[in-house]
Amino acid sequence: MSQPLDVLGGITAEQFLSEYWQKKPLLVRNALPEIAEILVPDDVMELALDENVTARLIKQKDKDPNQWTVKNSPLIKGDFQKMPKLWTLLVQAIDHYSFDLAELWKKFPFIPQWRRDDIMVSYAPKGGSVGQHFDFYDVFLVQGFGHRRWQLGQMCDADSAFIEGQPLKLLPEMEVHFDEVLAPGDLLYVPPGLSHYGVAKDDCLTYSFGFRMPNVPDMMDRVCDKFSEDTALKNPLIDIIRDQVSRAGEVTENELAYLKAEIFKQLQNSMVLDDAIMSLMSESKYPENIPEAETLGTGDLEEVLEQGYLIQLEPASRLLYSDQDEQVLFWANGEGICISEAFTPFLQQIADGQSIELNLDLADDEILEDIVMLLNESILMLVPTEQ
Repeated sequence: MSQPLDVLGGITAEQFLSEYWQKKPLLVRNALPEIAEILVPDDVMELALDENVTARLIKQKDKDPNQWTVKNSPLIKGDFQKMPKLWTLLVQAIDHYSFDLAELWKKFPFIPQWRRDDIMVSYAPKGGSVGQHFDFYDVFLVQGFGHRRWQLGQMCDADSAFIEGQPLKLLPEMEVHFDEVLAPGDLLYVPPGLSHYGVAKDDCLTYSFGFRMPNVPDMMDRVCDKFSEDTALKNPLIDIIRDQVSRAGEVTENELAYLKAEIFKQLQNSMVLDDAIMSLMSESKYPENIPEAETLGTGDLEEVLEQGYLIQLEPASRLLYSDQDEQVLFWANGEGICISEAFTPFLQQIADGQSIELNLDLADDEILEDIVMLLNESILMLVPTEQ
């Protein structure tokens, strides 16, 4: 049994996963006090005007708050002129722009990295919201600045009705079972499907730590992509033995069974399926946020071995591994990567969210080549030990 966690209000990760995860909400007061005022509203407003940032400006009409408009990025200063009383600004992947926020993923080590989506920040003045809605993913809502009132209601699903004629998927009503105001540092876990409604009590920032799951069509698309890369599979199949004449317009049951069997045979190829799924799950949701690295050589690394640098994952990149047949395989940003056996345990630590020190223990030629390759592809980054 693991130790109780402050971020979970003093319960263990095992207890949270068995009693709350994807089942019911959890409110923890002062769960992440360090998040308070990492950013202030002006920071979010400034970032939203960056042409590379994914953001949405949501407004409610003054004369009819039930009428909503949504403006997607890129946003310009003119979008914030003649603002109504009620509005909300959403900025995606804020963890790609703030190392302090990216570090807070480490507060959730009990959920694997491949489930992470991004950290979204919601800024709203008093009264601002995005309406009554639900999500298909797990989310930890953490208050970073100001206060927001949260109401939780009934469980919903794909068959739930939405208000027609609106740019947002809003619920017509909620059966409120929870009503609390969150202050900076407070955390509220909301499982998939649970309706919720947050309204700013004052100028406030709320961070959404989202956790995603893939869907079957996306996985099947990726499997098909992998099959299409195999030139041998593009050759026509060998015809079945034809020992009798069939009708010209008919596909016989025997023929259908043969064709399906050929497909199923390929789907039994574990290596293809593993590669397809791992490549999909290791993709960065916002690849445009991955910075272009300055080209380095092994000589450059050797020069800074004793200068005090840490190696860690680039926040916009995604790095995953799988232990298959006693061999650890890695995928990063949608591609399989090959590294030396010597560097494998170190790269596993980095994928697990740790930072490792660049020192003489890593001075092996193969390891240095691995590090250079991963730095040059912006999968890893160097950070001074004293910032």
